[in-house]
Amino acid sequence: MTEFADAAAQVMARCETLGTLSQDPSCLDRRYLTEQHKLANQLTSGWMIEAGMTTWQDAAGNIWGRYSSAVPNAPRMILGSHLDTVPNGGKYDGMLGVVAAITLVALFNGEQKKFPYHIDIVGFCDEEGTRFGTTLLGSRALTGKWQDEWRRLKDENGVSLEQAMAEFGLNFDEVPSAAIPATDVLAYLELHIEQGPVLEQENLPIGVVSAIAGAKRFNINVQGMAGHAGTVPMSMRHDALCASAEMLLAVESISQQRAGVVATVGKIENAPNGVNVISGKTVFSLDIRSEDDNLRDAVLAEILQKFEHIAALRNVKLEIEQTHSAPAVLCDEALKAALVKGVEASNIPAKILASGAGHDAMAMAEICPVAMLFTRCKGGISHHPAESITHQDVEASLSALHHTIGALHSNISALG
Repeated sequence: MTEFADAAAQVMARCETLGTLSQDPSCLDRRYLTEQHKLANQLTSGWMIEAGMTTWQDAAGNIWGRYSSAVPNAPRMILGSHLDTVPNGGKYDGMLGVVAAITLVALFNGEQKKFPYHIDIVGFCDEEGTRFGTTLLGSRALTGKWQDEWRRLKDENGVSLEQAMAEFGLNFDEVPSAAIPATDVLAYLELHIEQGPVLEQENLPIGVVSAIAGAKRFNINVQGMAGHAGTVPMSMRHDALCASAEMLLAVESISQQRAGVVATVGKIENAPNGVNVISGKTVFSLDIRSEDDNLRDAVLAEILQKFEHIAALRNVKLEIEQTHSAPAVLCDEALKAALVKGVEASNIPAKILASGAGHDAMAMAEICPVAMLFTRCKGGISHHPAESITHQDVEASLSALHHTIGALHSNISALG
């Protein structure tokens, strides 16, 4: 894979450069419709032009580059990922997939290699949802799922999405023009850091994604009775926090017994929250995910039934509010097989693994076949400044994608 050494060095350097574009001088924080978003698009556009592409920005603020086919009315093969970050984020989440795709096209251009389809690269403007609280805005604009009510979403400073778009130079009402007809797209391929420890544990640089887990999220409200910590006997208490603690342990216990499901309580609030007051109310979150929606829902039903049982035994009231639901997305079998061959052609064993995190590929699956390739990241750490990848693993990623796209070139019927 030494043939990709220089290309990998370029990818690493460009990720470093993008990592300097932050609205917070103390950490990496690049959000939708900010000056840093504009600068990232301009920088990325320049790299696309150097690679032999034509570029444009769509009505949602996604940046595009096209390596044109000589075939009239050719369909599009889309590569890419996102350019926004979480607050205090890392330099490779999202960015790797955009920058590596540009470098790959530069290699094809240098080889004077043409394809029976356009290769389009997209740098999505907002995958994380950090600024306005709604994820996958950039990719959902492409799939025609942009919602009119989003115009009233506001950031932490009270700026609406509609206003922010106008200040950026975009028009909220023109976003539907960014939608792409499904008939125009052959496939979407996304390179992304794993954001987990599996590849590192198995000492593999890259892996092929089988599916993106479907997720459901809930707010669980447990209502008890506050009281004096010294005067209410233990047998007469309606302690919301103790009931919630038992529920949290049930989440852990049940999900540990069901392979293929992960469930997490990441947030809890307690009231009155005094050292000498029995808890009267707690609210906690529940996030449950699996690449198998039926399995996830079966485990969820068992967890919620256990919650009801605990609430009845402890004489507390229980309210359950669903706040999010996204189905699992299975990666396309033909694309997945092509990636497996690309990995094996790079003399690397092909590891198949699921993604527990959400990606733009989830939205893109509504209009075209999708597939993903994961790059190993140190310690599985992501959404953190310690996010780290190696030059050698980027080489492996480029090699696998180069082989994959070459194979698809010669077998375009596999995508039909």
